[in-house]
Amino acid sequence: MKKYNMSFMTRTALIAAAYAALTYAFAWMSYEQLQFRVAEILVLFAFIEPKYSLGLILGCVLANMASPLGVIDVVVGSFATFLAVVFISAVRKIGGYNKKSLIIASLGPVITNALLVGLELTYLFQTPFIINAFYVAIGEFVTVTIAGTVAVGSIMKNQNLTVMLQMD
Repeated sequence: MKKYNMSFMTRTALIAAAYAALTYAFAWMSYEQLQFRVAEILVLFAFIEPKYSLGLILGCVLANMASPLGVIDVVVGSFATFLAVVFISAVRKIGGYNKKSLIIASLGPVITNALLVGLELTYLFQTPFIINAFYVAIGEFVTVTIAGTVAVGSIMKNQNLTVMLQMD
């Protein structure tokens, strides 16, 4: 097997495992209507290296397999993550690799999760969509836009670490 393929598979597996492990470790605040999923910080790794997207989506699938909300959370949550990493990668491509683009990119997971997971919660709990979307958006904003941009922004400042995280 080519070195590139082995490196890609290894990093994809590590990102997926890290996402799932962080979600399980903080399960008490990773599921339900009001959630602060610490693992969501990792979605901004797709800004550093778009090839991490697959690992992030797989990690979300694994994490949501333990969701008390059932199979619907595996499908809806993972699709929200897919849309979020597509948005993040597009913002990087259009806006460049800088702090301003990172902040804009961080809003993708907030919006996609608020809308999709908000709809999921409305369906499951028969509660108002606007409340569900608001709660999900708050959790995503705190974890991704605030904590995530600080964490990933710090990584971006370290040229050696950024180069190590690239898959090219």
